[in-house]
Amino acid sequence: MSAHKTSAWPLAGAYTALVVYASLYPFSGWRDQEIAPWEFLFAGWPRYWTWFDIGANVVGYMPLGFLLALSFLRRGNVRRFAGHPNVGAVAVAVLAGAALSLAMETLQNYLPSRVASNVDFGLNVAGTLLGASVAAGLELVGAISRWSRFRARWFIPESRGALVLLALWPFALLFPAAVPLGLGQVLERLEAGIADWLQDTPFLEWLPVRDIELQPLVPAAELLCVALGAFIPCLLGYCILRTVGRRAIFAVVALAVGIGVTALSAALSWGPSHAWAWLSVAVRMGLAFGFVLSLLMLPVPRRGCAAVLLLALVVHLSVLNQASASAYFTDTLQAWEQGRFIRFHGLAQWLGWIWPYVALVYVLLRVSRPEAPPTIPQ
Repeated sequence: MSAHKTSAWPLAGAYTALVVYASLYPFSGWRDQEIAPWEFLFAGWPRYWTWFDIGANVVGYMPLGFLLALSFLRRGNVRRFAGHPNVGAVAVAVLAGAALSLAMETLQNYLPSRVASNVDFGLNVAGTLLGASVAAGLELVGAISRWSRFRARWFIPESRGALVLLALWPFALLFPAAVPLGLGQVLERLEAGIADWLQDTPFLEWLPVRDIELQPLVPAAELLCVALGAFIPCLLGYCILRTVGRRAIFAVVALAVGIGVTALSAALSWGPSHAWAWLSVAVRMGLAFGFVLSLLMLPVPRRGCAAVLLLALVVHLSVLNQASASAYFTDTLQAWEQGRFIRFHGLAQWLGWIWPYVALVYVLLRVSRPEAPPTIPQ
């Protein structure tokens, strides 16, 4: 039995939350149509449909099927369901995906902006089956075992939480950020949301009143936020990597991924011709400074990296949340939230908001418990 706990379970849980969010957004206007909630199962082919809708329903559930099947395969507790563990893992994953899709389609009966569809349900099940089959196929050819051996060589046993956070980090960067690599800027929206929620109540007066409005970051503060935004995932990786050489490789890969995903986000927001428009002088200097900091931390022990990571997260969130978004950036958010990105904005937006705070909690928990000396696998 491997000493490493699988990261597929928490990733499957996070993806399930995404499916629920994307299926029921915007969670308002609930009403009863006075029809049986399962009536959609017996409806005919929808009059209006697009190939994009078909592809989105299939592709949207493929990662769920893949992660669920991988979770059952890694846990090794599906033999009771079938003679071969791969068949059992695929069967359980498809049943779980079908149950989730059925629940989502049923609940959509009560949302005015959603239409329950038996076609969507069938496509979701097909996507789950495809994703689960890919996981089973990779296991058959030995790819899952090779990944397990790679993980054992590169990472310490207690690495699941950090690996999940690192796997989610690129997706968090997809949602447009006011500052490149600047995740966790929630103060302005949080204050506005609480004020709207407390409107016409005596508790509204409890909110603090600002003497001045939040202002955009000056170039020096932007440089610092970009540098820390690149530095933080590198430190998180250092907390679980075994050797200095592997840390160096990881730092280069992490920085390349951060730059590439930020460029993709800009291309989705403003068009491919503006994919690199965010690379101002301050941003380029911030990326270089973050990379230098990452190189300086290469020989520092894991517990020291965790302590510096805590400091970096606190400073990054503090500086970033003292700034407001520009009007141009606000228009970009509206394009994501109300336009063609509405199917995807829930995942990236929420990840961009909460990722650094979850990382902060994870590191706090990690440094608060004693760390056993790691063993190098033979």
